[in-house]
Amino acid sequence: MKPIVAITTGDTNGVGYEVIIKSLLTGYMFEIMRPVIYGNAAVAKKHFQTLDEEFRNVTWNMIDDASQAKDGRLNLITCYTDDLPVEFGKNTAESNKAAKASLERACRDLEAGKVQALVTAPLCKESLGGGHTEFLAKRFKGDGLQVTGDGSLMMLCSGALRVALVCNHVAIADIPAEITEEHILQKLTLLNESLKRDFRIEKPRIAVLALNPHAGDQGLLGKEEQEVIAPTIDKAREQGLWVFGPYASDGFFGAGRYTQFDAVLAMYHDQGLAPFKTLDMSGVNYTAGLSIVRTSPDHGTGYDIAGKNEANPDSMRNAIYMAIDVLRARTEYDELRQDPLPFIVREDREGRPRREFIDFKTTTGGNRFEKPMNTDQPTA
Repeated sequence: MKPIVAITTGDTNGVGYEVIIKSLLTGYMFEIMRPVIYGNAAVAKKHFQTLDEEFRNVTWNMIDDASQAKDGRLNLITCYTDDLPVEFGKNTAESNKAAKASLERACRDLEAGKVQALVTAPLCKESLGGGHTEFLAKRFKGDGLQVTGDGSLMMLCSGALRVALVCNHVAIADIPAEITEEHILQKLTLLNESLKRDFRIEKPRIAVLALNPHAGDQGLLGKEEQEVIAPTIDKAREQGLWVFGPYASDGFFGAGRYTQFDAVLAMYHDQGLAPFKTLDMSGVNYTAGLSIVRTSPDHGTGYDIAGKNEANPDSMRNAIYMAIDVLRARTEYDELRQDPLPFIVREDREGRPRREFIDFKTTTGGNRFEKPMNTDQPTA
């Protein structure tokens, strides 16, 4: 069955509606999922009148519940009133309220299991008192990871390039206090697990960036590398993670060393996102570590081009594709690790323990194994 994907409309005065409709009505979107848009048809129409004619006359399948979504249709759940004013390029109290209403309704459906993934159009952080990442981390705690903190990880993805952050939306002056062994190790653990579970990378190679210029220059430009970051990398290696660094950010990206790794962990927002967006502005913002799958385009509300039919839908389209890919990868990963074949352990003639899978005909009966061992506590 096709997954049902919840798509929030974000800031009603930005480019959210534009990139959503351009993404859904091009390509093969309806063949791989059933979209449910959380917004308002009358508000959407005000946006669509600014677009090319092929996008102006949209026929909605108006539904009250996500379970009513149909294949091949633009399913829409009304989350705010028809008379909501649309003021392109402006941040208003009304647009913030509408953005939050859209997200809240989608979250309720995620919690109820009515939709399988979430794709969020951009909004102003003012509407949530913070960003999507922080809001969703509080609502959808990750499962299966023994980590501290909020249990989430902000990661920008584009092809083979993935850049994750230790500090998300943190003021520059507050960043040094966030660079601790516990915090970095938490993010490395989340990143490593996400690369395996969500991206099918069995043994991820992770590069860690330094905090200071020239990686601290042996303590001359800062001691965080020597006292915190490098020791944390060593500890992560002891735990089995394949981690390298710390690398000075400018040389690392300038020399193209990012191509040698599956992901990069940057210390703070602009350190990682500035080079990422320089390389590709059609990437995807992925929130790892949550119990749900959530993606978003890697751009903001686009106030400067809202209502001008200039927004590029590539990032939103990639966000939808990636949500479906991650959902499939995560499902496969979890299914492969459920209900392992039962086995007992016996000793061979040399006294060495060997697993015997009890439903394998080749390992039951006969004289292949001799002395039975304690089967209450099977060993690895």
